[in-house]
Amino acid sequence: MDEARIKRLRWRARRGTRELDALFGGWLDDRFAGADEAQRQAFDELLDVQDPDLWDWVMGHARPQRADWQAIIDDIRARHRL
Repeated sequence: MDEARIKRLRWRARRGTRELDALFGGWLDDRFAGADEAQRQAFDELLDVQDPDLWDWVMGHARPQRADWQAIIDDIRARHRL
């Protein structure tokens, strides 16, 4: 795996709150290596989204328009029983 890419994503997964750090950093640690390239790219692009939107999605208050982002959000929610 591309170590530089992982380091860059780890930095970008650090969000404005400890909760989002744990949720997105956890997905990176636990799922990224086993994901296919399309899902890895979707995660990379998901990290461009603003924290309030990410929070609404992981709390189930709203849904992203992209199905690939929703799949990652669903996985995060399931892993953390949200």
